[in-house]
Amino acid sequence: MTAPAVPVYDCSDPDARIEGLAAAARAVRAGQLVVLPTDTVYGLGCDAFSSTAVRSLLAAKHRGPDMPVPVLVGSWSTIDGLVLGVPATARSLIEAFWPGGLSLVLPHAPSLSWDLGSTKGTVMLRMPLHPVALELLREVGPMAVSSANISGRPPASTAAEALDQLASSVALYLDGGPSGDPVASTIVDLTGKQPRILREGAVTRAQVSEVVGQDVPLG
Repeated sequence: MTAPAVPVYDCSDPDARIEGLAAAARAVRAGQLVVLPTDTVYGLGCDAFSSTAVRSLLAAKHRGPDMPVPVLVGSWSTIDGLVLGVPATARSLIEAFWPGGLSLVLPHAPSLSWDLGSTKGTVMLRMPLHPVALELLREVGPMAVSSANISGRPPASTAAEALDQLASSVALYLDGGPSGDPVASTIVDLTGKQPRILREGAVTRAQVSEVVGQDVPLG
């Protein structure tokens, strides 16, 4: 018996985009997985507060909880309810680079009931520069989002590539066309006394250092 085809919504068509975003919002609220375009590569996402959904995400990627899942947000202000506190350094970086290719690691609010993997009390947050992603995030709230690929295989730069790898483990696919340059976000760790760059990507170390007002080390 042939498995039913997984819906793929062409977001370049206004009607399909509206229909797809509504379907994606329902799927996320129901604890299912969706594939969405971002400004880097395609993402595999779910409700950040559903531990069952996050476990499904890790299973779809064939990945364990040792690599925690990042969280995408749809606005600057969303971060306030997710972290223990937002230091001035974080505010400056957010104002300079969000939405865009900068991820921030901060201590998460202890009151939050989520399980993103072995986070050791931290969360990695980013606001993507993609209209489809932002619209979905603003509708459903923070989403746990990892690259839409099976671990060890290349990240998907199109919905078709994501579908080829993840198939029916996902409820639906939002096709936003080819992603931009597949450059990973820069990750800045703000959990210690001094900021440090864990990974240099779309935003350079020099740009981060300029905003912070001091030389930010890499590693």
